[in-house]
Amino acid sequence: MMIEVMKSKIHRVTVTEANINYIGSITLDEALMEAANIIPNEKVQVLNLNSGERLETYVIKGERDSGIVCLNGPAAHKFAVGDIAIVISYAMMDFEEAKQFSPTVIFPDTATNKLV
Repeated sequence: MMIEVMKSKIHRVTVTEANINYIGSITLDEALMEAANIIPNEKVQVLNLNSGERLETYVIKGERDSGIVCLNGPAAHKFAVGDIAIVISYAMMDFEEAKQFSPTVIFPDTATNKLV
């Protein structure tokens, strides 16, 4: 049996930009992506702690150490600059493998979106 489990989580980052005039996605600081084990174009769920909004999109690599967390396209209507977000990715794996799997979870500084 295959199940879907949390693979990676960026817990509490501050939205730095909301760009409606883009085709869609979330742009993330490359350093955050690497630390969380998330790759470009990976599907993620983005949770807005301020509004309770949840959406799915894909990741675009942003400038390393820039602290960028930018919701693009339609997602920009669901998040405002300054909102606190959680970014989660999931993976399909065998049930027995999932029992042993440990996800990568990072806790950036919400003031800078940088690793502490």
